[in-house]
Amino acid sequence: MSAVSLKFRGALSRLDAPARRALADRVVEGADEIRGAVTRIVADVRARGDAALFELARELDGVALELLEVPAAEWQTALDETPQDLVRALERAIRNLEATHGAWRPRGIAIETEPGVLVGRRADPITRLGVYVPGGRAAYPSSVLMAAVPARVVGVGEIVVCSPPDRSGRPPALVLAAARLAGVDRLFAVGGAGAVAAMAYGTESVPRVDRIVGPGNAYVMEAKLQVATRVAIDAPAGPSEILIVADEATSPELIAREMVAQAEHDPRAASVAVIVGGASALEPIERALAEAVAGAERREVVEASLAAAGGLLLAADLDEAVIFANEYGAEHLLVALRDAYRLRDRFRVAGSIFLGPASSVAFGDYVTGGNHVLPTGGLARAYSGLAPEDFVRWTTYQQVTPRAAARLAPDVAALARAERLPGHALAAIAASGAGSTTLDERSSDDA
Repeated sequence: MSAVSLKFRGALSRLDAPARRALADRVVEGADEIRGAVTRIVADVRARGDAALFELARELDGVALELLEVPAAEWQTALDETPQDLVRALERAIRNLEATHGAWRPRGIAIETEPGVLVGRRADPITRLGVYVPGGRAAYPSSVLMAAVPARVVGVGEIVVCSPPDRSGRPPALVLAAARLAGVDRLFAVGGAGAVAAMAYGTESVPRVDRIVGPGNAYVMEAKLQVATRVAIDAPAGPSEILIVADEATSPELIAREMVAQAEHDPRAASVAVIVGGASALEPIERALAEAVAGAERREVVEASLAAAGGLLLAADLDEAVIFANEYGAEHLLVALRDAYRLRDRFRVAGSIFLGPASSVAFGDYVTGGNHVLPTGGLARAYSGLAPEDFVRWTTYQQVTPRAAARLAPDVAALARAERLPGHALAAIAASGAGSTTLDERSSDDA
């Protein structure tokens, strides 16, 4: 069996500077032709609304749509026709997402910074969420659940889904079924950059949303970046990726299967394993990987992915592996060590950490209750995975009693005059003589 071609192989300590940079710099920049095409699509949808979307469906999806919105009755029909084993799996994923994200729901807090001065923060659900669900060659019902269920848990007013139509003129039946189970409000057979533009600006049919979340191809990502001054978006996203930290006691077959699972997503996906062990530690993994790739249903995609961004690297000790993992900032970090839970706090930079050999990333992709919408390309150093706080906006409120105002006014006036804003100074002084507002019916300094 022939060896698998990998972009990176060998000891971490022997990687030269260009190789380290290549491993770290995984953000996929939009090509000029993608950027230009998306700019034209966004402008056209903004100017012509539904008419532009119908044309895009004909040109890009090969379908002549009569309506952009898919009637809710069709979602129910799709659900009724879904095999029961799939329905059970979707329902299990929903239950766990509800439990996890319900526990994570943001909660407001107010504090009295000094007597008579109250400063609070309240989590208000956004009014309308836009969810992009990829389509084309495959159906992704899990992407519906990962966005819609947390949004419903926190009380988002309306959840709108856009997903490209197949040759039938509708998104895949599994997407429709998932939308019904997840509590989606409206669903449109609209895909690509046009869908993002429609949700950002609104058309005659597609309502304008407050935030757009969900994965997509390079055109979708570029469109989200272009409309980000008009609507909030989730973290910039690129091809899927995994970093596995293991040792010589970890099953080579398990490591190989996890690498193939991520590589089958996309020819640009990154699958890298760092093994703590001796010079011969990589050999059994290479053999297992060759066998797994040879039997992969999406072999061509897997081979292209491993050749472009795959790696088997050797760490002299656990400390070196941890340092590299935190530099790499993987979307998925699988710590395939028997004492992984004890080590969890040493791994600081990842979209989601999977602890222990049994904690396959595939479980997190579907049913654990964690979210699979995660930062890629090393952006985990600044971004987090999709969570309930992404579906709320924070409102700050403040209250000052007259007695507290009198105490605050001199310092405020001094600072305002130093900044040459005398009106601010006068406003603070005037407020100190205001009425009898109290905190919670009774100010602490009036007690």
